[in-house]
Amino acid sequence: MQERLYHRLDSPQAASLLASLYGQGALESSRYRYKSLITGLCALVSQEVPEQAGEKASPFRFFTAPGRTELGGNHTDHNHGKILAASIQLDVVALVLPRADKQVLFRSTGYPDVRIDLSDLSPRSSEQGSTEALLRGVAGELAAQGLPLGGFTAYADSTVFAGSGLSSSAAIEVLFGTIFDHLYGEGNRSALELAKIGQKAENIYFGKPSGLMDQTACAYGGGVLIDFEHEQDPQVQPIHLDMESLGLCLCVVHTRGNHADLTPEYAAIPQEMQAVARFFGKSVLRELTGETLLAHTEAIRKTLGDRPFLRALHFFEENRRVEAMQEVLERAKTRSGTARSAALMRYLRLVNESGDSSWKLLQNLYVPHNPRDQGLPLALALTRSFFETPGKTKFWACRVHGGGFAGTIQAYIPLEYLDAYKTLMESVFGPGALTPLKIRSRGAVELVF
Repeated sequence: MQERLYHRLDSPQAASLLASLYGQGALESSRYRYKSLITGLCALVSQEVPEQAGEKASPFRFFTAPGRTELGGNHTDHNHGKILAASIQLDVVALVLPRADKQVLFRSTGYPDVRIDLSDLSPRSSEQGSTEALLRGVAGELAAQGLPLGGFTAYADSTVFAGSGLSSSAAIEVLFGTIFDHLYGEGNRSALELAKIGQKAENIYFGKPSGLMDQTACAYGGGVLIDFEHEQDPQVQPIHLDMESLGLCLCVVHTRGNHADLTPEYAAIPQEMQAVARFFGKSVLRELTGETLLAHTEAIRKTLGDRPFLRALHFFEENRRVEAMQEVLERAKTRSGTARSAALMRYLRLVNESGDSSWKLLQNLYVPHNPRDQGLPLALALTRSFFETPGKTKFWACRVHGGGFAGTIQAYIPLEYLDAYKTLMESVFGPGALTPLKIRSRGAVELVF
């Protein structure tokens, strides 16, 4: 079986599929990565379930789920706003073998083994914050929906590095849902259904009160506009975004800031926005208008203070910005030459405006009580300084990426400046700080070579 799988990965069909996921330049490294999973799972199965290791065993099956990048809509989803996001080439990929029992063994390169018994799917407080919690939570939600679950053994590898704002947890959640659905269901659950299952696992089992944006973007694939006006039934619309054909590299810069004890900072953003909504007798800001907010500036300041007002103002401006970004991308898709360049310039200006709004209004670039750690503003300032040198192109943009306070910025860098920009960022934040991103068209799926 091992040799047959190796041979399939060397086929033209596999080459085409891997290139579509990771790019032509990453074809050989992708093959090596997938072959390493074959070697690892064969060794694991021979130790764990030797009766399934022979030539007549059930076929090994590949599954993948991508990380995601947020393109616009910073901190708007929790108040039923709009988001632009896209799945990326960084992913979790797993080679899986079904089991005859109710055990799941999930081994991922560089991480401790995850093992659960599917006969007990109740939440465990001792597992909160762990991969076991996500696996048990996804299985528990699928079982509650009537899916007859069985076990599996999996060998996995993830390139979605934690703490990057690229949604490593959401990727693993929708991966687990996809594996169970394909092994023991009909494999026809929608991307949105898988996203909701992952969110519940994260909320109830993992103990993190996250929204639905991360899981939705990971599950769908490609670029998407997600409208959360109706939170449990968001509207998802594909968008077209091909930065490479426009001569730009979309990337993130990891500033390696300290994420410890930031939960209160993250939680304060939706709390303060919703406090403004309650001032008007509403539950979320989407039920209001920006004009209503501005008409009551003085009263809100007196009752709630300045920061909740500024964060609410960010929400309304950012929501309108997402709509404008979508419109510009649609225009760029159908135009060429000067008209396309003009549309691209408008899109990049909107990205920079989003970054400014997060910095000045949302105020999620650093924690005031930790003034020594301001990696995000530093990275943005260095990026702007790099491109504002006379004679350099105006085709660039940068903004905070993800939740903020620490972590990563996102930047659109012209390809001719990428090496110099990478050298600058890594001289400040360390080797490997810059990661190029490629938007991939496929979300959480089973791969058939």
